[in-house]
Amino acid sequence: MKKIACTMAGLLLAAPVLAADWGSLLNKAQDAVNNYGDDAAGVVTTKSVDEERDIGRQWAETLLGAAPLWNNDRAQRYVNEVGLWLALHSERPNLAWRFGVLDSPNVNAFATPGGYVFVTRGLLARMRSEAELAGVLAHEIAHVVEKHHLDAVRKAQGMSLGGKLLKQFAIKDKGNEQVNERLLGGVKEVLNRGLDKGDEYEADRMGVVIAARAGYDPYGLPAVLQTLHAMSAQDSTLSLMFATHPAPEARLEALDKAMGASLDAYAMQPQLQARFQKSVGRP
Repeated sequence: MKKIACTMAGLLLAAPVLAADWGSLLNKAQDAVNNYGDDAAGVVTTKSVDEERDIGRQWAETLLGAAPLWNNDRAQRYVNEVGLWLALHSERPNLAWRFGVLDSPNVNAFATPGGYVFVTRGLLARMRSEAELAGVLAHEIAHVVEKHHLDAVRKAQGMSLGGKLLKQFAIKDKGNEQVNERLLGGVKEVLNRGLDKGDEYEADRMGVVIAARAGYDPYGLPAVLQTLHAMSAQDSTLSLMFATHPAPEARLEALDKAMGASLDAYAMQPQLQARFQKSVGRP
């Protein structure tokens, strides 16, 4: 691929508009966001963005209890800049998005409700460009856009119980320790077993669209999946990733079928390898 030096301002000017069929993948997410609280479980209302973030904050605290943020200010600032730029091209640009690098050698990335997104130092070490980072962050942004994690907690607790639990926390019982404990139990269960395969495949499809809209080579995410596929399944740093996500080869196959040649016209958009190496180095 041709290397193109490009600032954030340059990306803003050059950000492409995708064909309508790919754009619709993100457009439909807005209805899900606006109508989420109108389903049978009544989990979260349209006025509850702050409450969604409260849930996500507790979830993020659980992650940070397992692995702290990496003590590298330049890398943290860089990942936030890339993530915030991508979030502006999602269907929920106004969330108070926060991005961070966890100080863990494990290979993984996580998101929580309300806009907290994390990538591990171990995964950064296996990336080669900003386009690859953008692909991974865009995948996690898509999970937040679609509220996959709130759905997963509801399913983990049982449709009725989970709906009541999240509603209690989000609307009236934020100070109730019993509710908090039960909520975190559902959160930990989702962290251990991961999201549904369908959610992961959807986030992959949406992720390449968000990355392309933001002006990046959309093949960054497939490149990361190829790297993971080439790694040994016996590598201990991959154990959680493999336990909570479909196999990389299955994700690549599904993404290839969905994308076809639709995004080939955007493959010459920036990869930004030099800027990635300068900002992240070798974690």
